[in-house]
Amino acid sequence: MVIDMKKYSEMSQCELNAEFESVKAQYEALNSLQLSLDMSRGKPGSENLDLSNSLLDLVNADNGQKNIDNIDCRNYGFMDGIREIKELFGEILGVPATQVIAGGNSSLTMMFDTIAQGMTHGLGDKPWAMVENRKFLCPAPGYDRHFGITEYFGFELITIPMNSNGPDMDMVEEYVKDESVKGIWCVPKYSNPDGITYSDEVVKRFAGLKPAAKDFHIFWDNAYVVHDLYGEGDKLLNLYDECVKCGSEDMPIMFASTSKVTFPGAGVAVEAGSPNTIKMLKSRIKFQCIGPDKINQLRHARMLPNVDAVKAQMKKHAEIIRPKFDAVLCELNQTVKDTGIAHWETPKGGYFISLYVMENTAKRVEELCKNVGLTLTPAGASYPYGKDPSDSNLRIAPTLPSVDDIKTAAKVLSIAVRYAALEKMV
Repeated sequence: MVIDMKKYSEMSQCELNAEFESVKAQYEALNSLQLSLDMSRGKPGSENLDLSNSLLDLVNADNGQKNIDNIDCRNYGFMDGIREIKELFGEILGVPATQVIAGGNSSLTMMFDTIAQGMTHGLGDKPWAMVENRKFLCPAPGYDRHFGITEYFGFELITIPMNSNGPDMDMVEEYVKDESVKGIWCVPKYSNPDGITYSDEVVKRFAGLKPAAKDFHIFWDNAYVVHDLYGEGDKLLNLYDECVKCGSEDMPIMFASTSKVTFPGAGVAVEAGSPNTIKMLKSRIKFQCIGPDKINQLRHARMLPNVDAVKAQMKKHAEIIRPKFDAVLCELNQTVKDTGIAHWETPKGGYFISLYVMENTAKRVEELCKNVGLTLTPAGASYPYGKDPSDSNLRIAPTLPSVDDIKTAAKVLSIAVRYAALEKMV
């Protein structure tokens, strides 16, 4: 059903009542479908995983276990990873390979560990555990697992609103005048969940920050750096280059991984930074790890020998994922857009659609979807402490189900959004 062009706010009470009865009937009909659909997390589907099955055969007893430096990758050593992976991600992130540490499969683990190091030994000053009322800036809506790390370590989480070009930099510049503010979380390209890519101006303002804390760091999680869905995608200015120009090269710590390039559970993650930052991190890693899984790094290096190979892989992913995004966006455009009760971004890449419904209805939309078999990310999850002050944001993850299932899920979502809004209006 395509909604009448008239916005809900312009309808008479009689029209609203009739519309609610119609939507309610559509919702009740969903119960007979016995659905079991999941749009709760940004997981790739099985088709996407199949694209990387060759990884399973790229290192075996017959084809050698040594890398280009003749390192036997089965053995101990090389705690910062093999050269091929560092060179690949150095090019992707725009830093020299010598300033990259390649680890295990999870960039989130590296982020957690880096924060933990800050707590116990500091990241350029005294241990953060010794700082009373320590604070961390959290652009929101953002990645709930980022927020969870700093909440776990006892930071006060400060919400920074997201604008159409990135975080509110006026607020960031004001907050960093407080020396108890130790860092900020950033997903700079196709931000989780809005899909916004930081503008050149925002990146330059990050590089030009003059924080009161000499151990303030930008945690630059470039999780979707190669995850374009449409054409060439967005372009992101190189933060590290801008920091070098400003003399602030020690400020950013950058992260990325192959989690949604190959196998999320068996990929390669990296962190990068200035020579000073990498020297500090490596001086600690040597007590923690004799060497990462270099066999896994080697097979990734053989499958993805250069950036062109990564781009070719990501085009294949986009061909699978793009129809799923299109299905959700098409449904919302046809049935919700003209009602005036919701809005959303149309991202050019990444893994999410950020849906803003009528204030104080997001939790209700989540509940309505759950009741008929559609699981969404909990409403509010994209905000510090899981509390969306407007109760309006929902993070939609359309990548896991099949296209047909996504079309069904999108219809359920559309009906639930309208149901929750009309329920408050009648």
